[in-house]
Amino acid sequence: MEIALFIAIMVVSVVLIALVVLQARTAGMANRDSSSIYRTKRGLEKTMHQATIALAGVFLVLALVTSLPLFS
Repeated sequence: MEIALFIAIMVVSVVLIALVVLQARTAGMANRDSSSIYRTKRGLEKTMHQATIALAGVFLVLALVTSLPLFS
């Protein structure tokens, strides 16, 4: 079970890094107009934002579980 948790945390961390990098790339390219500072997220951008938040929560829970004294 310990190995499965460590593999899960590695997979989640790689996917989380990929989502953050993709969001940073699209935000810089999509927003060329400096007059519109605030805009709503729609479509794929909104889905990626929500997936990033969800994966961050999963990563937090996995990190807390693996840091328990049971796994040391």
